[in-house]
Amino acid sequence: MEFDHVGLITDEKKAGENFVEATRVWVTNPKSNPFNVEWLRFEPDSPVTGPLRECTHIAYRVDSIDEASKGLKVLLEPFVVSDFVRVAFFQSEDGTVVEFMEYLHNDGEWFPDDEQQR
Repeated sequence: MEFDHVGLITDEKKAGENFVEATRVWVTNPKSNPFNVEWLRFEPDSPVTGPLRECTHIAYRVDSIDEASKGLKVLLEPFVVSDFVRVAFFQSEDGTVVEFMEYLHNDGEWFPDDEQQR
């Protein structure tokens, strides 16, 4: 498990946002932030609810989401974002919201070619 980023929630549009259709959320590239912060801005019709929509999350790169998530409560089942990463969200017993990320390409490129960027 390797630290990737911290996800913070905002209502403000941020430069360089990318749209994640599966969750209807705008996200920034944490690799563009000196502190590895990803900003998340939810569309009003986003299906995301509960702790994932209300709490900061911490994200880790993992080799296997299935292995890393054993014993954790599922908040959002695994899904693929823009053909570059498979992600899922969980909650630990102490309430921490965690994202596990399986990059599908070794380079770990974020939203290749800046698709769907605003």
